[in-house]
Amino acid sequence: MRTDSSRPEWVHPKDSAAQDGWFVSLGGHDSVTVVPGWAHTGLRVADLGPGERITLDAAEEERIVVPLAGAFTAGTGGQSYDLAGRASVFAGPTDVLYTGIRRDLVLSTETGGRVAVASAPARAEHPTRLVTREEIPVELRGAGNCSRQVHNFGTPAALEADRFIVCEVLTPAGNWSSYPPHKHDEEKDGETALEEIYYFETQLAEGMPAPEGAGTDPMGYQRVYASDDRPIDVSAEVRSGDVVLVPYGWHGPAMATPGYDLYYLNVMAGPGRVREWLISDDPHHGWIRRTWDESAVDPRLPFGR
Repeated sequence: MRTDSSRPEWVHPKDSAAQDGWFVSLGGHDSVTVVPGWAHTGLRVADLGPGERITLDAAEEERIVVPLAGAFTAGTGGQSYDLAGRASVFAGPTDVLYTGIRRDLVLSTETGGRVAVASAPARAEHPTRLVTREEIPVELRGAGNCSRQVHNFGTPAALEADRFIVCEVLTPAGNWSSYPPHKHDEEKDGETALEEIYYFETQLAEGMPAPEGAGTDPMGYQRVYASDDRPIDVSAEVRSGDVVLVPYGWHGPAMATPGYDLYYLNVMAGPGRVREWLISDDPHHGWIRRTWDESAVDPRLPFGR
């Protein structure tokens, strides 16, 4: 990962925030990687081999389990839940599990795979819920080369939760998502203050010829820049397993470079009383939304059809 950032702690290449078997451990109640000022969201990601397991103690945080590759069994609150999973994040939606707060968690897999656990400090109790692949709202957002696919399994309309909003976005090669640039860093009419985590994965796009020589190293890019007097300037080259934190500021685009598809898992939460994703567009670029009414959605979508 290459980055030009005024605060390096906003960018975490794979394994740079590893802990206790997780190759990403950021913002959780027990995470040892300290990010000054980060308070409302957390993410853990692990690769497990066949027959392996990983655990989290009960804590004052709500969690949602997202299989990224492979099938998993999740044990929490004395119950066991089978998550059918998927071959990869580009294979369409997956079963996910919301645990609520003060619940221990044991994740295991018979065949091996990669799993993410998004979290947020929380107080209100909500019931554990298995959200199956078939229940997940799939949205095709934007149009033309701004087309992307959104799996809204952890949004207020789809999941009863206390603090966080969680979704995943898939962007075909050459397209831009998180665009136009927008922000959610103030509590005001039409906007909510939300921290945001971007966890990335990339792949060689379907139909691309197999690279010769050294092979392929799929990449994308993420941009974050200042919306007020708080300095932030991130231009990050991202690959599978990398994380970019967005504490405030305009963010976008997330760019899928030609030849490579881009995936990201978003985790958002903030200090406000309302669990709602309300944004403001960068006024220099918000006009691009108006062009979508006259353009078709990218025919390569949806992934996993």
